[in-house]
Amino acid sequence: MISDELLQTILNQYRLPWNGVHGLSHWARVLENGRMLAEKTGARLQVVELFAVLHDSKRPNEGIEYTHGRLGADYAATLRGSLVQLSDDDFELLYTACLEHTNGKIDGDVTLQACWDADRLDLGRVGIKPDPRRLCTPAARLPETIAWGLQRSRLRAVPALVFEEWGIRLDGSSNP
Repeated sequence: MISDELLQTILNQYRLPWNGVHGLSHWARVLENGRMLAEKTGARLQVVELFAVLHDSKRPNEGIEYTHGRLGADYAATLRGSLVQLSDDDFELLYTACLEHTNGKIDGDVTLQACWDADRLDLGRVGIKPDPRRLCTPAARLPETIAWGLQRSRLRAVPALVFEEWGIRLDGSSNP
């Protein structure tokens, strides 16, 4: 579970629109994708959840940009020990997942793979259908998993968890 304090800290420094293509609804879909994949693969859930909210948290723009992975990984390091509590091994997985998520890798620890697949299953939001050859886990490569992720991302669906867990409305009404 992502703490309110962590999420608010991330949002306070986020430079892009919360409802943008790399914003809150994307993070929430990646979180839902990651939770599903963690359950099916045995990936470390806490790492997958933190990846969802940190991997794009330092993007400087909405376009193609390859430095934000390192920026997100380094940002996670600044939060370690205060808002991010992970063992050394788990933190290394989180750092690597953020660092490498734009590089197209598919090999590695199952937790890395679940993180990368969770993000790639949301590519429909930018007009890209996830290619099963570029997905890491058998669970993500399933046609029904790809179709599920593609439908949600093309619609830019706002998962219920944005309000139910995070207490944030992206519909223009006031936030708590």
